Amino acid sequence: MRVLITGGNGQIGHSLTKQFKKVDSAEVLSLGSAGLDITDELAVYKRINEFKPNVIINAAAYTAVDKAETEVELAYAINRNGAKYLAQAANKVGAVILHISTDYVFSGDKIDLYLETDSAVPKSVYGESKLAGELEVIKACDKHIILRTAWVFGEVGGNFIKTMLRLGKERNALNIVGDQFGGPTYAGDIASALITIAIGVDKKQSTQYGIYHFSGLPHVSWFEFAQVIFNEAKVHGLIEKIPTLNAITTADYPTPAKRPKNSKLATECITKTFNIKASDWQAALRNIKQYT
Repeated sequence: MRVLITGGNGQIGHSLTKQFKKVDSAEVLSLGSAGLDITDELAVYKRINEFKPNVIINAAAYTAVDKAETEVELAYAINRNGAKYLAQAANKVGAVILHISTDYVFSGDKIDLYLETDSAVPKSVYGESKLAGELEVIKACDKHIILRTAWVFGEVGGNFIKTMLRLGKERNALNIVGDQFGGPTYAGDIASALITIAIGVDKKQSTQYGIYHFSGLPHVSWFEFAQVIFNEAKVHGLIEKIPTLNAITTADYPTPAKRPKNSKLATECITKTFNIKASDWQAALRNIKQYT
């Protein structure tokens, strides 16, 4: 199995690169943005035609949700155009493309869990650009798996855990949004899921291409997530005292981009098809020192 990874230096890409080292059957080329600018169509075709992967994992993305409201062109260049070029190149060399997407493709107005078949109605430029990327991948390459995930955290890059640990040392009290709900997802679990899928499709064990949801359980609010983070941080001696946490509403904390109030993704489909269980984010938090 020849695997090309884009976004190799990001949270998910880093975990993918690390975990693939344990897969003896895989020859992996992991590239950061310096190694491959996915917005450069000719560069994408050239690199993929040279390496001739049979699996491409697109972990590259523009993820600055609020900046995307003003950096619209850049967000679309990476999230839509880059995804399109990779999918077109995958189709040309006969590769499967595994593309990472997001809960932000949904409005967040639904009360129940979001299914793969639910209508995608994003409320932000980031969400719109990621949905556009999904559609381009579907159009360009029949052999595609789109993996929507949410609330990602890992050892590298910025994330909610690192922000909380930093602010917890600086302040005695923190206001945390308590009316947005989702499933925190460990980047290492996303990588593991993608590798399982890659091996399965490479061995022709499953050819059920399409869209799948993968995120963590149990679902919580950002406020509840912060509570668990600080409890773990205290247990592991990362902070001396847990700051006072105050639950606030989305309206109390206005941001340039609208966030989905409900980011709860149903994960039964990926479990049924690939025997991949939801991310156990609480277990991943027991290694909280890795995120400092």
